[in-house]
Amino acid sequence: MITLKIDKVDYLGDYQLKLFFNDGKIQKIDFAHFIKSSLNPAISKYQDLSLFKAYRLTDGDLEWGDFDLCFPIADLYDNCHIETPSPEAA
Repeated sequence: MITLKIDKVDYLGDYQLKLFFNDGKIQKIDFAHFIKSSLNPAISKYQDLSLFKAYRLTDGDLEWGDFDLCFPIADLYDNCHIETPSPEAA
């Protein structure tokens, strides 16, 4: 079994990224709702697209800043808890 990681990220526009995983899966994720609905200033500051586009890959993980914004690899892989609000939040 291989350890899941992200090999490559393409910026698609606005808050959308295309992630390429080391097992061949490709996932398109729109982070707009997550970022725009956050009340946490460490996250909401990424509404500034220049900051959002400053993402980086570190050891197969996608992150922004000094880990101000990062997601569990499984959530990115399955695109869950990112694009739409969770039922508990409604």
